[in-house]
Amino acid sequence: MLSERQNAIMELARGEGRVLVEALSARFTVSAQTIRKDLNDLCEARLLSRVHGGAVLGSGAENLDYEARNAIAAQEKAAIARATADLIPDRSSLFINIGTTTEAVARALLGHSGLMVITNNLNVAHALRASADIECIVAGGLIRRSDGGIVGEAAVDIIRQFKVDFAVIGASAIDEDGSLLDFDYREVRVAQAIIANARHVVLVSDSTKFDRTAPVRLAQLSQIGTFVTDHCRSEAVRDLCKVSGVRLVETGR
Repeated sequence: MLSERQNAIMELARGEGRVLVEALSARFTVSAQTIRKDLNDLCEARLLSRVHGGAVLGSGAENLDYEARNAIAAQEKAAIARATADLIPDRSSLFINIGTTTEAVARALLGHSGLMVITNNLNVAHALRASADIECIVAGGLIRRSDGGIVGEAAVDIIRQFKVDFAVIGASAIDEDGSLLDFDYREVRVAQAIIANARHVVLVSDSTKFDRTAPVRLAQLSQIGTFVTDHCRSEAVRDLCKVSGVRLVETGR
């Protein structure tokens, strides 16, 4: 049985993906110690997982639903999208894969001209269809009803027909060892084909991804050319960027 406050904490976690001790303490006018006990109880019930300063939804075996992911760090994603769009010159070719941050990048590219975009994301295609200056090619395959992503071997085969200037990819989680992680192995297969067929790979990910985990390895940070985020909170990942020659762009600084 959850208390009224614990139920309210779960509602916040479902909407935002993560909850922080200090913010919850102020919201419910109770001590940080009381909130930590609530979070520990919720983690013991396998409803939340503890991270530094708070907790995140789920154990890392299942992704958040699309609407929840879309709401998390919306302002940060918009800033990441603008910075990424600035990296893409007119008359370029690029892949854009599945993810709410990559969808924000697609919207930020609407002022560009002469682009060719290949995507396995119906939401990206819908955002770009309004532009007469951007040619958009949609990879075929199985449409994931939950978020409009296109996955499977047919999508991989189409991606392999191209060799493009840039790839804009997202990830569900970033591990301390530089592993980029996701939940759906079919989506990962498409993303790996995208990475293999782009001259420069841009990873777009907000800082909440450092608090999350997922079971399927998509790639290693060393395979990325540029990492655009609001803030790289992990010193280990920051060091890996330096060692691997990955350009780190932080929009929150």
